Amino acid sequence: MQKNNISTSVIRRLPRYYRFLGGLLRQDIQKISSRELSEMMRLTASQIRQDLNCFGGFGQQGYGYNVAELRREIGHILGLDISEKVILIGAGNLGRALTMHIDFEKYGYELIGIFDSDIAMQDIEISGIRIKHTNQLESFCRENKPTMAVLCIPRSGAKETVEMLMSCGVNAFWNFSHYDILFDFPDAKVESVHLTDSLMTLSYAAKQREEE
Repeated sequence: MQKNNISTSVIRRLPRYYRFLGGLLRQDIQKISSRELSEMMRLTASQIRQDLNCFGGFGQQGYGYNVAELRREIGHILGLDISEKVILIGAGNLGRALTMHIDFEKYGYELIGIFDSDIAMQDIEISGIRIKHTNQLESFCRENKPTMAVLCIPRSGAKETVEMLMSCGVNAFWNFSHYDILFDFPDAKVESVHLTDSLMTLSYAAKQREEE
């Protein structure tokens, strides 16, 4: 199967496989069958085999999967072994939390710059990186060539920021801004995060359980 034909739902399951396999390694579990993995992840064994077969298949009949090898291969598929430069824009509460609590290098990114429009935040240091004013953003991008940006900024002004970043070669966005980047920039690679969507989904599930 061509990689560009692989469904989004399969791609979205890969990080979950990676996380579960990491847990197995921490328990010193070296091999696992698709049935055992399916019971842990609450997927069917057939679903797991189908997902992994999209990328060539990694198990051996009668043996199962080598946990370390499978995790390494999934990490490679996800690009975790290739370092990409990333910048973060918006050093408010959310931006600071992401900077301090997410190990970008662990997931294939090198955080090289943090920017904010508040002049009072300039030169404050977070995780060893000094915050720069957004008026330096364009020149920084042209000089340092990041490929991904984390957007922790208000929706207003986000379009202008994305347009400038795209012109500087940034084409991937982890988007917390609530601005629909793909509407105006369909060629961008975007993962939008709406925290309140998760909360509302949980609210629905909780109410359904109460009604049952």
